[in-house]
Amino acid sequence: MGVRFIKIAGVYFFLAVMLGLVMGIIHDFAFTSVHAHLNLLGWVSMAIFGLIYSVYPNVGKTKLAVSHFWLHNIGLPIMQGSLFIQILTGAELTIGIIIGSLIVVLGVLLFVINLLTKLRAN
Repeated sequence: MGVRFIKIAGVYFFLAVMLGLVMGIIHDFAFTSVHAHLNLLGWVSMAIFGLIYSVYPNVGKTKLAVSHFWLHNIGLPIMQGSLFIQILTGAELTIGIIIGSLIVVLGVLLFVINLLTKLRAN
């Protein structure tokens, strides 16, 4: 799971950097919160998850790790996509933001449970 997390972290990093570049070019920073969340929940958190799962492969080889991966990668695009569209159009998409956020939180909870139950000192 470590390599999977690190690879997808790179994708989120690219998306966040591109969004930052576009905001800078057009001098419109309305999407700053989307940019920040893609960087922190996409790039940084996912890269850290990947490094942890790489250093402790027994933790990364669990069903919890797989579930964590999918929940994070379903919830984050729903949350940030909804927020992006809401900012862009003014449409009320709070429910998408909430649902996506809850999915991410559930994934993070599984990550913590996985660490607490499977991570052992050497």
